[in-house]
Amino acid sequence: MTLPNESSLQKLQFYVTTPYQCGYLPNQLAQSLIASPQYLVNAQVYSGLIQQGFRRSGKFAYRPHCENCRACTPVRLVLAHYVPTRSQQRAFKQHQQLYVKILPLGFQENHYTLYAQYQRIRHSEDDLQNILTNNDAEQYRQFLCHSNVESLMIEFSDAEGNIKIVSVVDVVEDGISAVYTFYDASERKNSYGTFAIVWLSEWTKTLQLPYLYLGYWIENSRKMAYKQLFKPLEKLMDGEWTDD
Repeated sequence: MTLPNESSLQKLQFYVTTPYQCGYLPNQLAQSLIASPQYLVNAQVYSGLIQQGFRRSGKFAYRPHCENCRACTPVRLVLAHYVPTRSQQRAFKQHQQLYVKILPLGFQENHYTLYAQYQRIRHSEDDLQNILTNNDAEQYRQFLCHSNVESLMIEFSDAEGNIKIVSVVDVVEDGISAVYTFYDASERKNSYGTFAIVWLSEWTKTLQLPYLYLGYWIENSRKMAYKQLFKPLEKLMDGEWTDD
């Protein structure tokens, strides 16, 4: 595997953000470590950074860097040994009739409409996200439609052409990184989130890549609890990827 060479890493600088409200744990402030300058974080460099616990938001590569908290744990699914549970198999079978398109990264109005609906329904309890503003479309663009690395949008739609799921992913040298998935959250009896992960795991296997990166797992965050249902997970602990 080709990791960023020494000269590439030496050119990167890292800075810590000012504290901001944590999106996962109540009444806590968070900080992030940002890799800079952005233009140096290309596909090869990012492949090395993600192995060190970094993630991508737009053109920013970051990882949590909170002064008094280490709750965010990077996790990845080991695909050679992953066998879906019965409930995960049911979710996959329930939605396997969906049509799949693999698209280049870019803004589409129908994707944004689905994203805005998802935010309203899934995050209506969050003070920062319960009211949509005129700037939301631009925030969506910056978050999901811009990238310095190899990124794709995977669109799932029904027979009538209605988009049900969109997954934004990065292709790295040892796997696929699931950046963000949003879906039709109004259909509460469906299992779109679980289906998307199972589908991504199968697709990643066809690319002959060993890992599906699932971002951060936080033990005390109910939003992150679902990641523990996918096994075997490896967790990045003290700089080493270890078995769950």
